[in-house]
Amino acid sequence: MVKLQLPNPGLEDRIPSHGELEVLEKEEADSRPKWDNKAQYMLTCVGFCVGLGNVWRFPYLCQSHGGGAFMIPFLILLILEGIPLLHLEFAIGQRLRKGSVGVWSSIHPTLKGVGIAAMFVSFLVGLYYNTIIAWVMWYFFNSFQEPLPWSSCPLIHNKTDYIEECAKSSPVDYFWYRETLNISTSIDDSGTIQWWLLLCLTCAWGVLYVCTIRGIETTGKAVYVTSTLPYLVLTIFLIRGLTLKGSTNGIAYLFTPNVTELANPVTWLDAGAQVFYSFSLAFGGLISFSSYNSVHNNCEKDALIISVINGFTSIYAATVIYSIIGFRATERYDDCFDKNILTLMNAFDLPEGNVTQDNFEQMQKLCNMTDPTLFASLKFETCNLESFLNDGVEGTGLAFIVFTEAITKMPVSPLWSILFFIMLFCLGLSSMFGNMEGVLVPLQDLKIIPPKVPKELVTGLICAGSYLLAFIFVLNSGNYWLALFDSFAGSIPLLIIAFCEMFSVVYIYGIDRFNKDIEFMIGHKPNIFWQITWRVISPLIMLVIFFFYFVVKVNEELLYSVWDPSYENFPKTEKIEYPSWVYAIIVILAGVPSLAIPVFAIYKAIRNCCQKKNDRMGLMSSTSESSVNGNLKNSA
Repeated sequence: MVKLQLPNPGLEDRIPSHGELEVLEKEEADSRPKWDNKAQYMLTCVGFCVGLGNVWRFPYLCQSHGGGAFMIPFLILLILEGIPLLHLEFAIGQRLRKGSVGVWSSIHPTLKGVGIAAMFVSFLVGLYYNTIIAWVMWYFFNSFQEPLPWSSCPLIHNKTDYIEECAKSSPVDYFWYRETLNISTSIDDSGTIQWWLLLCLTCAWGVLYVCTIRGIETTGKAVYVTSTLPYLVLTIFLIRGLTLKGSTNGIAYLFTPNVTELANPVTWLDAGAQVFYSFSLAFGGLISFSSYNSVHNNCEKDALIISVINGFTSIYAATVIYSIIGFRATERYDDCFDKNILTLMNAFDLPEGNVTQDNFEQMQKLCNMTDPTLFASLKFETCNLESFLNDGVEGTGLAFIVFTEAITKMPVSPLWSILFFIMLFCLGLSSMFGNMEGVLVPLQDLKIIPPKVPKELVTGLICAGSYLLAFIFVLNSGNYWLALFDSFAGSIPLLIIAFCEMFSVVYIYGIDRFNKDIEFMIGHKPNIFWQITWRVISPLIMLVIFFFYFVVKVNEELLYSVWDPSYENFPKTEKIEYPSWVYAIIVILAGVPSLAIPVFAIYKAIRNCCQKKNDRMGLMSSTSESSVNGNLKNSA
């Protein structure tokens, strides 16, 4: 099984030889884009791989799967799954010097669907990802105020009380759900376009167009800022966070291992999925980026460096985030205790300062002995620091609710807010560069757009089309649509594409040929680690993740969270079932990219059969048409 290679006639004609490759590189020097320097390439790849998920999904997964214990499956699967696939994408892109569609159709014409599927996924993910950048811009613009607009509840019209929805929830919740999203109570209730979000969406797509107007020629300049600034901001936040009360509580809570979680299959499943998504694998962008390299670039070293940076960034960002969450939890714990102390002091008319957190229990016992009836009538809140730390939130909730609340409690809060949203903007924008590359290059490879059309116009058309489709995310129900896209557009299709990529290289292109290619490019053959992971371990891990993910999703009731002020447990979000028509959307989001691979393969096979049949018919017709003098009339 390991040494199996499927028949692949005509492969030698479809790919350049090693000698032709060096000649081709010289010939393409003027016509094909290339990186100005190695740093530019590495920063672009780091920017694409390291995205918003490293900042707001990884910390949540650590917190919900045993803290430090989650690091064990994460690092194991990073080594066995993420690094091998990253090296494979870098190597095959550099060897064949084409984008995702061009690479897979060169390996075998029936595999063109793999590149088409990657293009669909890049397009669908880019649609909603840039909407998140629009939200970030909205918060960034609102950060130039003192106090921050989400630091307190707005008053009703007669200025006598707070708006009820805000008073029942919190200022950060109200600003996010009402002032920003103006959210409806179901995905069925589309509502109208929110003009302030539309303006931010226009800015987001406009900035992206300017940065990608000429492909890597312009994105290569932008990454010097977008890929490095987040690390500077994270470091500033870590230094600031460590000076805040309770920050160490958050870091200790994050990294305290609960080893029993290692026996939970879901922990390993989430670790594998996180490794997979955090590398931005199977989008096609990394293949395109590596194709602009020199033939003899050391792609193995690149894969290892970027993998280390990616893993380090995830752990570093989690440390920063939980230092701030520790501060937030401690503030909430102190506020809770202060309310209880005030309740006791007011009821028993105690002098101010007599009751503290340290002597609170003793004072409770003393007051209970003094007047048991009065003490029994008092209502004390339950103050538990661990429960506040355990209040785990992921995704947009972490960025726009938890972190913004923590920022309001810091001195000079607008400055920290501006820095935080600049960091998120840079992380999101640099990831969008790869998504755009994953759409633009396949369109050129498919010859859908004539080569004479200027790249600036092609990029503009893609941005304009995506911008118009993204209007669905700035409706009242936009957040529900974005959650739907996030759950299904970049999940199952990416696993299928990645498995097809590895299987195609190992068993259709041929692992022996691939080994020789790498030896030609970097000077030595891949070692035993690469051989074992490419041939067996990584494909098996992807199949297991796919199987478990599929089983979990099939047996899971499809629910989504809605913000409904009339809900009895408000301000908690209510979990309700998706309407039946949403299943058709899910089929489109997850099914169309996935089915592009087998559908194109079947179409190609049928077309080849018909072509062979026509060729045989033509040959029989031409041989039967002989003239009287024996001359063959070849009318075919």
